[in-house]
Amino acid sequence: MSILTSIPNGIGRLLRKPATSASSRASNLYCNLTLQNAATRRHLSGFSFAGPRKLEEIMKTELIEGKNKAEISDIWLSYHEDKERVHGTIVSGKQGKLILERAGKMKFFIQPIFRESGFFMLLSQFQTPSHFLMAYLEDYKMDPNRAQPLVTFSIFNDLADSHDLSLVRCDIINQGIEEDEGRKVMQTMLSAYEIEENYSRVKDFNQEPEKFDLDDYISCMNEKWKEGCEDIVE
Repeated sequence: MSILTSIPNGIGRLLRKPATSASSRASNLYCNLTLQNAATRRHLSGFSFAGPRKLEEIMKTELIEGKNKAEISDIWLSYHEDKERVHGTIVSGKQGKLILERAGKMKFFIQPIFRESGFFMLLSQFQTPSHFLMAYLEDYKMDPNRAQPLVTFSIFNDLADSHDLSLVRCDIINQGIEEDEGRKVMQTMLSAYEIEENYSRVKDFNQEPEKFDLDDYISCMNEKWKEGCEDIVE
C-alpha cells in the first residue's frame, strides 16, 4: 500500500529538476542512510502512518484534567525529554489550528537535511486530520508504492480551545536520521506552515510550482539549519 499519494504533475516536474547547489553530492549522502529493516517494513505495510494517531495513545488524558497550560506543557515536554528517537514540543492553540488548516490545503512540501558534505531531500505529505509524513524524495521518485516514511509528526489540538495549547509529537522512524535532524525537520516544517513568509513558499510549491525557486529555498533552509531551527517554539 502506498504511503504517499500521487503528487500533482506540476510538483513532479519541479522535483525532477536538479538543484544547482550541493545536490550533486546529495545522492552520495543517502548511501550512508540505513534503510528500514524488514521488521519495520512489515510494521508499516498497510498503514499510512506509523506514529500515534490520537493523544490518548501517548498519555492518559485524565491525568491532565484540571491542569493549567503551563502544567500540561511541563508534563508533555518532560514526558518526551528522555525518550529515544521521539521529540515533543508545544505551540499555541492558535498556531496549531493555523498550521493544520493550511496543511489541509497545501499537502505537499520538501525539506532538505543538511550534512557536512551536502544534503538530501525529504518529501512531506500531510494526511488529515493532523499527521505529516516525511519520505526520502528519491525513494518516492523511484517507486511511490514503496516509499516509506523516515520521520513522522502529529499536532494534537485537543487542548487548543480550552488551554490555547497544541501538543506536537515527532517520531524518527529510520535509524539513518539522527536525533537532532529529526528535531530540526519538525521545527522547520512547523515554521513553513505557521510563518507567513515561509508559507508563501509552500503555496507556490503546491499551486504554482513553476514559481518555486528551489535553489533559493535550499540556501535559505541551509542558514536556518545552522541556526538551529528554533523560530516557532514558544
